[in-house]
Amino acid sequence: MEHLTLLLGIVIITALVFDFTNGFHDTANAMATTISTGALKPRTAVAMSAALNLVGAFLSVEVAKTISGGIINEQGITTEVIFAALVGAILWNLLTWLLGLPSSSSHALFGGLIGATLMSVGSSGVNGDVVVTKVLLPAVAAPVVAGLAALLATRLTYRIGRHADEKSTAKGYRAGQIASAGLVSLAHGTNDAQKTMGVITLALVTGNVIAPGSNPPLWVIVSAGTAIALGTYLGGWRIIRTMGKGLTELRPQQGFAAQTGAATVILASSHLGFSLSTTQVCSGSVMGAGVGRKGGVVRWSTASRMCIAWVLTLPAAALVGAGAEYLTGHGPWGVGAVAVLLVAGSGVIWSLSRRKPVDRHSVTPDEPVEPVDVVTAAIAAVSPPPAGLTAEALRATIPAPDSAPEPTRPAAV
Repeated sequence: MEHLTLLLGIVIITALVFDFTNGFHDTANAMATTISTGALKPRTAVAMSAALNLVGAFLSVEVAKTISGGIINEQGITTEVIFAALVGAILWNLLTWLLGLPSSSSHALFGGLIGATLMSVGSSGVNGDVVVTKVLLPAVAAPVVAGLAALLATRLTYRIGRHADEKSTAKGYRAGQIASAGLVSLAHGTNDAQKTMGVITLALVTGNVIAPGSNPPLWVIVSAGTAIALGTYLGGWRIIRTMGKGLTELRPQQGFAAQTGAATVILASSHLGFSLSTTQVCSGSVMGAGVGRKGGVVRWSTASRMCIAWVLTLPAAALVGAGAEYLTGHGPWGVGAVAVLLVAGSGVIWSLSRRKPVDRHSVTPDEPVEPVDVVTAAIAAVSPPPAGLTAEALRATIPAPDSAPEPTRPAAV
């Protein structure tokens, strides 16, 4: 730690800020369906997710090694490049959070790294084959695989329980949903927390603090896990509302199937070192579970907006990262200017979010209201009052003059 320079310290802090935004941006991945079905209260859900994200950060370092020594070449990459990449990722995360769109924090980070590297050293600094095999192909395949798995799991669940009463089995599925949500949070920690570990490790390599190819030091693992856990506990309520209520209406059976399928895909990818987007996996699972139930409806207008955000994430973050790298390449004043722009942009987005705030009360499931049919209302209006009804209660049952029906006029001759 004694070899850290001021710029390297700024980069590490910026990386942890990105990790924090990743936490509240991706809380919806694990807990949106659990909250929307009423399996857990909002605050309980995010606290549980935060704790399991922290635990998951210690389970593997395969994804971290993919980022620190796979996507871009370590040779020729400076600390300023990593700083510029993080700026692009943070601003895109905050913008999509403001819009309530569950875009990929992972692809925002990859885009920032690729754009800043291209601006700094050109195409030779990017390992194109690794980008294709471990970023782009999983980005296309993961949501499809997760969606199909959730669809089949939902249909199998309903088929197995077709003779059981849905209301009586809902409690059991809610319990299972809590367990599967915990598994998704654990998987999220093993995948997304490692991305920040990889970035910090890459920064330490460029600063000659550790040797190329080294695993993340323990203090990096602890700090990255803590940052993403704190962000998760804050709760990204805007995106939770979109995932839990804006995309489709899920029942406990569907929520259980969606989260189990998502956790399986994420854990398998973490083991293989594929740095996929947990957002895309969980969104695909929710859509698959939505169409898996007979009569289920997916709001495809919301889904199309999400897909557009997915497509734009990597190139948009790359453009911001490239622009930030252009400024940082001019020396200390350029680094300072980028830092000021980052703080100013974050402040503007935060102030805009306060115009229409969204909190935990906006994501709780709506209580169903039983409609009163016309016949029941008519019978209630003409039925005599029950014996023993007081005069005050009797007056309360008489309709107000404004609500009395208008007399029927005779037809003109």
